Amino acid sequence: MFRKAVLVLCFVLALCVLGGCTMMPASSLEKMFRSTSASTGATASTSGAGASGAAANSAADTVTIPRQQYEKYRELDDLITLMDSADQYFYQDVDHTAMLEGAAAGALKGLGDDYTFYYNPEEYKQMWEDDEGEYAGIGILITANYKTQLCTISRVFKGSPAEAAGVQRGDILYRVGEDLFVTADTLQDAVNIMRGTPGSPVDVTFIRNGEELTFTLNRAIINVNQIESTILDGEIGYIAFYQFAGHCENEFEDALNSLVAEGIRGLIIDLRDNPGGWVDAAQYVADLFLDQGYLCSLAGRDGVREMQYELKNGKVDIPLVILVNENTASSSEILTGALRDKAGATVVGVNTYGKGIVQVVLPVGSSGAGFQMTIAQYYTPNGHAVHKIGIAPDVEVHLEEGDNGSYDFADTANDPQLKKAVEVMREKIN
Repeated sequence: MFRKAVLVLCFVLALCVLGGCTMMPASSLEKMFRSTSASTGATASTSGAGASGAAANSAADTVTIPRQQYEKYRELDDLITLMDSADQYFYQDVDHTAMLEGAAAGALKGLGDDYTFYYNPEEYKQMWEDDEGEYAGIGILITANYKTQLCTISRVFKGSPAEAAGVQRGDILYRVGEDLFVTADTLQDAVNIMRGTPGSPVDVTFIRNGEELTFTLNRAIINVNQIESTILDGEIGYIAFYQFAGHCENEFEDALNSLVAEGIRGLIIDLRDNPGGWVDAAQYVADLFLDQGYLCSLAGRDGVREMQYELKNGKVDIPLVILVNENTASSSEILTGALRDKAGATVVGVNTYGKGIVQVVLPVGSSGAGFQMTIAQYYTPNGHAVHKIGIAPDVEVHLEEGDNGSYDFADTANDPQLKKAVEVMREKIN
């Protein structure tokens, strides 16, 4: 029984912490979590025997815990019974750590939210490596669509094994190795396989125009840049913004300052295929263009808009055009909505993805694990909802059927959406 109590205690401690493609750092919710943990009231004395309440044989086995916490132990009694049954009946040795990880993942899955999930220690470490922009892999950015379950290549990094093999934007990630067929739900497993020691091979199968293409790719160190910039037509700045990760906000500011120093009269921000990322980065970028005000509003489950991201004073007063497509999501939509509502930006492209919810990313326990949890829905400064709706462009430009958008950077001759964005900017500055 003492073992049972210890297992209950370990699992409940994990759930207490639970009670990181829009994300917020832990510091942004520090006060919220403090007030929650302080709400436990009455205390009850119980023994180390767990929910059964059997008396301990010595004072050393007695602990005092809040009654609310004790009731949580009782709720988890069935879980510990299952673990005991596995010890008694399962045909192989039981890995209790793996069972607890599975239980933690299942607890979050039970919330029924595609964007709330558990990271085991290796996955949590990889997530932060991705954010820093350097890892060992094949060099692709993948967009998962939870509606269709398809995982589409939205970017192939320059100089990567994937680029050398001929992988293209728009390819569907179909299979990794011989056995793992990739869906939105199994994408993390696929990523885990594609990571590894630089120089080691991995077989990856894509679908392009209905045809399966299998490549044997040698993993390599991938260095990810989030920003590319140039000047179009002599006076129009162009910044391609790939993801809100790493130090993207500083990269963006450096690019903007360089373009302004060159004398640009207008700026096109290309957010096509940008899956989002950190809200703080979107706030930083918006603050470069906006006067004092709000980036967006957040509404929690009580329906009250309880958190707002306040901006400082704007710094760059310049006409803006924002390029978007069906894969523009999350923080990209926050930035698009804010700049259209408050800076007069014109949006060009097609309707955005519609991920209008925000997640927090936090560590859990002492093993290096973590979790991501949806905490709110967001609204643009003018009060428009985005979730499952998206942002409709001011100027709609669709690609022709069969066109996967695999254009070179700043290809105004062949990229119809970018070409239209330049035309719209010409109208704004002339």
